Amino acid sequence: MKVIFLKDVKGKGKRGETKEVPDGYARNYLLKNELAMEANKGNMKSMQKKQESEERQAQEELEEAEKLKQELAEKTVELSAKAGDGGRLFGAVTNKQIAEQLKKDGYKIDKRKIEMNEPIRALGYTNVQVKLHPKVTGTVKVHVKEA
Repeated sequence: MKVIFLKDVKGKGKRGETKEVPDGYARNYLLKNELAMEANKGNMKSMQKKQESEERQAQEELEEAEKLKQELAEKTVELSAKAGDGGRLFGAVTNKQIAEQLKKDGYKIDKRKIEMNEPIRALGYTNVQVKLHPKVTGTVKVHVKEA
């Protein structure tokens, strides 16, 4: 029986693949557990439409991430912190504080997407990487000034 896999099945096929499998295996396991559906004309056509829709949506997300990257490149995040002699901060500026400031400015970026090797511990400007999409990484300028 020819089936279209709806989910990955270890050793048999990946999601979206069409394969020939034994009738009993298809009826008693794959179809019963909704891991696959029978590969008839209607199902093939609906699966193709679904894949096209997913591809279109993925492309839109990529374009949106590129647009956000351009906006963030021009953006400077202003943060204030207490500092001692020589511009050293008491404490540090973390990705959480940067994410909160971006949220106040109207950008919804998760703190886990802001990539910093270590917190900012000095006054001044610092460029911080922001992972907007698996294929798109932007940069935002962070200005830490004395409170």
